[in-house]
Amino acid sequence: MRGRISNKLGEILIDQNVIALYAGTTAVECFGIVGMAAVSMKDGLVKLLKRESLTHGINVAIQDDHMAIDFHVIVAYGVSICAVADNLIENVKYKVEEFTGMEVDKINIYVEGVRVID
Repeated sequence: MRGRISNKLGEILIDQNVIALYAGTTAVECFGIVGMAAVSMKDGLVKLLKRESLTHGINVAIQDDHMAIDFHVIVAYGVSICAVADNLIENVKYKVEEFTGMEVDKINIYVEGVRVID
């Protein structure tokens, strides 16, 4: 489903992939986030995604003019997961709401792994 915003001049449709890419770019800029993760259901393996495929670790669900975003992330070793998650939620919520004009109701974060940063 697409995000739909109506005003007196017409309608604006925003594709979920556009929102996912913007949210993913914002997320990897947050301290403590190594990157997005793709989980293989077949093997149960977690793979760190490259910047070109950030949207595979993000799911955007849009209902009317509200949305929920799920992140599958890999965090840096030695950081507080709670602090990283709070920072991620705050930054993504603010920037996505400013970008789309739609309200973000829920952000779910699934920590799929921990990596040591070089």
